[in-house]
Amino acid sequence: MKLSARNQIPGRVTAITPGAVNGTVKVDIGHGLTVTASITEEAIAELALTEGDEVTVVVKASDVLIGK
Repeated sequence: MKLSARNQIPGRVTAITPGAVNGTVKVDIGHGLTVTASITEEAIAELALTEGDEVTVVVKASDVLIGK
C-alpha cells in the first residue's frame, strides 16, 4: 500500500485496549518511544491487529502544535 503521507514510522504493537467504539493501540517506535493511536474497534478487527504485529504509524495532520 502506498500513501501520500510522509510521516510514516515503523514499529511494533505492544498493547491493544478495547473500548465500546474506539480502542487504543500502543506502538513501540524504538528509542524508548511509544505512540498511542485511538482507532475504531472495526479498524482493529479489519486489520486483525495483535500484540507483536509489525505496523506502520502514519501521521497526517493539518496542524502540529508545540508548547513550552
